[in-house]
Amino acid sequence: MEQAAYLILEDGTVFAGTTLGAPGEVVGEVVFTTAMTGYLETLTDPSYYGQIVVQTFPLIGNYGVIPQDFESGQPYIRGYIVHEWCHVPSNFRQEGTLDAFLKAQNIVGLCGIDTRALTKRIREKGVMNGKIVPSLEDIPAHVAQARAYRITRAVEHVGSGHSQTFSAGEDRRHVVLWDFGAKQNIVRELVARDCRVTCVPCETTADEILALKPQGIMLSNGPGDPADNPGIVRELEKLCGTPVPIFGICLGHQLLALARGGRTGKLHYGHRGANQPVREQATGRVYITSQNHGYAVDGDSLPQGAQVSFINANDGTCEGVDYPGGNAFSVQFHPEGCGGPKDTRFLFDRFIGMMGG
Repeated sequence: MEQAAYLILEDGTVFAGTTLGAPGEVVGEVVFTTAMTGYLETLTDPSYYGQIVVQTFPLIGNYGVIPQDFESGQPYIRGYIVHEWCHVPSNFRQEGTLDAFLKAQNIVGLCGIDTRALTKRIREKGVMNGKIVPSLEDIPAHVAQARAYRITRAVEHVGSGHSQTFSAGEDRRHVVLWDFGAKQNIVRELVARDCRVTCVPCETTADEILALKPQGIMLSNGPGDPADNPGIVRELEKLCGTPVPIFGICLGHQLLALARGGRTGKLHYGHRGANQPVREQATGRVYITSQNHGYAVDGDSLPQGAQVSFINANDGTCEGVDYPGGNAFSVQFHPEGCGGPKDTRFLFDRFIGMMGG
């Protein structure tokens, strides 16, 4: 039975709604995603670690829960907020409702609130923390707890912790996927291109990666502030001095920039959704992309020779970098986005070409 629940932002703003998923209270960084589909990919994307995710599309859960579409083995979100959830989903692949899934995963949710007003608040004031609570008793204490919340050691909490190998039997190339919170569709895209993929945990050293004799190195997506990973950056610096091709996505893009001497910074409210336009600098062509990040690379801080390859058509931020002298490139968006769009999957083919494919 749905009961009253509330979201209290760190600036004291209160949104009233009803419970969704597990009962209880939770604090996290409140972010919104504008994707109209792909809520299962959002729920299971490790890049959302530590965050309370708001879906701007008004109805969520209409095709139920489909485990084959998950991007990882479990949700990493702190909480989930929707305007309305579908009680009777319809899809031949579905295995249950959104509410039942959230309860099973112990994810605290909230529905029935004005998600449009909440999104506008975050856009105007910037991303902020919040707390989902069952009552409005002692609001000052809830606000203080929200303000004190910090996402720390994010990459360490989402990685697999052990090496895994994926193959479809046609192993024409060997790619090491450095797992900072990798989405499963990165693996699927590489395997579909006849790659044997060795997924290694975030604490793997450069020497250990090179000992696997990869023909290419993939730097995965992941959560948190890229600058919080100095050990990974130091190891990545060593790999940048080798001839092995490197392709970075999302957090991997940011870490590669840091390893090459660039800087990153936090965005006002980030880019999250499946409708982000990016412009390719070389051609002027605009692609619609899937994105999920709160930090961006400072394009002006990149080393000599590095070229910004894509920019966000909305705010002009850096969305991709080519490192011609280092046999490496990276993008901020998700060419593997399983919930769509698929406009930029050709970047995997470019990576294959760098390995001699």
